[in-house]
Parts: sequence; C-alpha cells; structure tokens
Amino acid sequence: LPILRWLPRYSRAWLPLDLLAGLAVGLTAVPQALAYAELAGLPLQYGLYSSFMGCFVYCFLGTAKDVTLGPTAIMSLLVSSYAFHEPVYAVLLAFLSGCIQLAMGLLHLGFLLDFISCPVIKGFTSAASITISFNQIKNILGLQGIPRQFFLQVYEMLRRIGETRAGDAVLGLTCLAALAALRAMKSRLPQAASAEPLAVRISYLIVWISATARNALVVLFAGLVAYSFQVMGSQPFRLTGSIPQGLPALRPPCFSLAAPNGTVPFQSMVEDMGVGLAVVPLMGLLETVAIAKAFASQNGYRIDPNQELLALGVANVLGSFVSSYPITGSFGRTAVNAQSGVCTPAGGLVTGALVLLSLAYLTSLFYYIPKAALAAVIISAVVPMFDAGIFRTLWRVKRLDLVPLCVTFLLCFWEVQYGIVAGVLVSGILLLYSIARPPIKVSEGAVLLVQPGSSLCFPAVEHLRDTVCSRALAASPPRSVILDCCHISSIDYTVVVGLAELLQELRSHGLSLAFCGLKDPVLQVLLSADLEGFQHFPSWEEAERCRGAELGGSRAEPFTSTAEST
Repeated sequence: LPILRWLPRYSRAWLPLDLLAGLAVGLTAVPQALAYAELAGLPLQYGLYSSFMGCFVYCFLGTAKDVTLGPTAIMSLLVSSYAFHEPVYAVLLAFLSGCIQLAMGLLHLGFLLDFISCPVIKGFTSAASITISFNQIKNILGLQGIPRQFFLQVYEMLRRIGETRAGDAVLGLTCLAALAALRAMKSRLPQAASAEPLAVRISYLIVWISATARNALVVLFAGLVAYSFQVMGSQPFRLTGSIPQGLPALRPPCFSLAAPNGTVPFQSMVEDMGVGLAVVPLMGLLETVAIAKAFASQNGYRIDPNQELLALGVANVLGSFVSSYPITGSFGRTAVNAQSGVCTPAGGLVTGALVLLSLAYLTSLFYYIPKAALAAVIISAVVPMFDAGIFRTLWRVKRLDLVPLCVTFLLCFWEVQYGIVAGVLVSGILLLYSIARPPIKVSEGAVLLVQPGSSLCFPAVEHLRDTVCSRALAASPPRSVILDCCHISSIDYTVVVGLAELLQELRSHGLSLAFCGLKDPVLQVLLSADLEGFQHFPSWEEAERCRGAELGGSRAEPFTSTAEST
C-alpha cells in the first residue's frame, strides 16, 4: 500500500497545508460535480455521488500527492455518449471500467497507453473542448430540446437563437466574465513575502482564496441572485431544481434494467455500451497517468503507472457501489491541489468529507443554482483544453503528425469513439510504416557500405533486400556489399530467412555480403542459423581493411576471410 510509505513519517507541519488544499479542492469539486452531472445527462446528485470515493481510495493507493480523482468534463462527455442519460447504465459502466482498469494494473499493461500518441490526445481534447462548450451554450441561452449530436446542436441553436431567454443569457455571460477575471487574477498574483506587513499578507490570502474557489463563489453569487428573484415573485432563470438529500445507498450496481416492455438483461446492456467499454477505461487511464506524470515531474518525485491503474480501477469499482459514474484524474482540481501546497494524498480525505457534508446537509440550497451558472463553470473549465498552438508546432516540427491530429479532431465532432479509434489507427499505420521502411544509408565505392538507420524487424527485410540488390547489381561494375549492423539490436526468424536469401542472390551474381558491427544477440542468432557464406567483421577497422582489399582486387573478388572473421 503506498500509504505505508508516507504515513509513518507524516509531519505535523504538513497537516495545515493538507487541510487547506483539501478545502480548496472541495470548494472547486462541489460546483463542478453538479455541472459535470448535467453534462453527462444524469440527475445532478450523481455528480456528487461520483466525487468522494475517488478521494478516499487515492489516499490509500495513489502514488502522486497532487492527483485528485473524480468526474471530469471529458469523462462526462463519454458517459453521455455511452450511458444514454440512464443512471443504471452509467453506474454499470463505472463498475465494468473499473474491472478492466484493475485487470490492466494487475497484469502491468500500462504500456498500452504509450501507443496513444500526443497528436491523438491533443486532437481529442481540443475537439472535446469545442463540443462540450457548444453543449453548454444551450443552457447559457436558456434553450431546451437541443439534440446531442454536435452538428445538429449548432444548426438548432442558430435556428432558434431568437428564443434566447434574456435572464439566462445575461447571467451566464456575467458568470463567464467573472470566472475569466478571477482566473487571470490568480495567474498574475505575486507571491506574498513573509517580510510583508500583516495587512498585505491577509489581503493576498483573501484574493488567493477568492481566485482559487472562483467556481464556488460564482455559483453562490448566481444562487443568491436567483433566490432574490424567487422572493420577489418572478424567476427569469432556469434553475437546477430539487436534489435528493442524503448519502447514496451502499449497494452493488444493477446488472439489468427494468423497461416498459420488459427487462433489459446484462448481456444487452453490455452490447448497448459497445466500444464504450474500451474507450471509457482507456481514456480514464490516460488522463490519470498523464496528469500524475506531469505533476510528478514538476515536483521532483516519481510515480508507478501500474499502481495508478490499480488505484483508478479500485476507485471506479467501489464507486459503483455508491452510484458513481466513471471517474478519472482531474487536471483542474489537481492543479488547485498542487498550488495550495498539498504535502500528501491525505488532502483527499478533506475533499471527500466536504462532498459528503454537502450531500448530507446542503442539497436543499442547490435548488436555486441557475443552470446558466453551471454551464459557465463547465465552459470555463474546458476552454483551456483547446490547444490552438499544437497545429503550428507540428507544422514546424513534423508535419506528418498533423495527419492523426486532424483525423482525430475532425471525427470527434461526429462521434467521440470514431475520432479516437481513427486517430490511434492512423498513428499505428504511420508507426508501422516507419518500422517497415527504415532509412537505409548507402555509401558508394569499390564496395557498397549499407547501414540501416534503425533496428531491423521482419516487415523491413524485403525493403532492405530490394535496396541492396538494386544498388549492388545496378552499379557498373556490380559491387559486393558490407552491411553495417551497428543500429540493429535484435532480429527475428523472418529477418534471418531474408538475409539468407540476400546472401544467395548476391553469390549467384559472383558478389559477396559481409556483416560488421553486429551486437552479441544478433551475432548469436546468425551463428545459430548457420548461413552459407556468412562473414562477420567485428570492428569497423576490419571492414575498412576489407574495403581497401576490394579496391585493389578484381571487380568480383569475394571478401577474404581473416582470423577474426566467422
């Protein structure tokens, strides 16, 4: 248990910092939980149900002191796609995703996440930022009955723009402006030195708390405005409405669903969720591990990716017993945690306790929160995810990486799963192409010196054979070949067969092929294969001497064997 690494040496000096960080994250988590449940298409209490179990579990199983687990904008978007706005599906998706993540952690399969390239991730998050923002504009405008599909959303909102509710629009835009101002204020806030007067330090603390807890402040302000209108007998805003008070029941997820025309069995529910059972757990793992690695590198400590998978899997499995939908690491709340000076994962206990207190005693106050304010919270959280600079960076660094980026970005507007799968496939094809067609440097002379620029795998052996034969036989006169294998660390049976055929083809034309720079594993494989005519020069100097001998000999004279050659 990772908790056993830091708990025995826990210092009293860490306690106030962990308490402050836990409170700061909790003040961010509660309004975001309500907003993300709205984004997921679920009753708002499910956002709070999903916000405490991850905090408790990560305290015991997590390896990064800064990371907080809970609902996020991207995960809520995926849940809205695969849970069909049905809580039973959402909770079951959390359970099954947790089981998959737990199995991956136990089997040490975290390396699979490395096959999701940065352009695919950037394309997905940038598209998700736009999709989620447009999804919430309907609440800013006070429109109802807007379809979920992105292109239909845009069309319907433009068509019905005249139906905008003035109250919701004014409040939503005011909340957006306030959130942007508080965010900018925090980013420009200078550090208060201990030598400053007490009044200056207190002022700094007030501004810092206001900027850090900006989501809670804006939602509180909007709720007070809505309550004031309610008291005066008019209500220009669409409100959140009643939220059931009390903690969720402790029970296993439902493995069937009662429907008007019968019962939907477990097998049918799994078939309905389809590819979501792969996309949701993988994206959850990707977010958590990426966030943990980023903050660990910034703060100078290391994490165990497989342990992070275990922590996330356990959090989702246990969370499903308290009606949670799938959760993952939250970049925004993790940033708040780190900036608050958290020292250990114990800060998550305070955050989880604050969410439980909100469920037990404060849900009646959430009735007056306008939906426009929650929409502003979501838009403020996801707008920074759009990375416009990545297109310019990839154009400058490697233009071919723009292909998976653009494929993912564009297809995610159609369906999220299609964008991710297509991006991974395109990245895989580019990766396989680079393996199958490695760069091969050929130096001209009395003999050809051929040097593959990377390791040699079985898809590349035909390319090597074609390159060597075409250059050696097309020369006038035809030339023997030295194959420099300094970049080749391992070979398989198909490569051995291809090299044997290359040896035979060159010998049939009176030419020879010699190897130099072979690493021990490769040399052992080739010796075991007992290739006819196999010659090996262990050093570059020997190969050069062989080349010099070729320059002074007849045009098709084979390489002469030395005491060191095989």
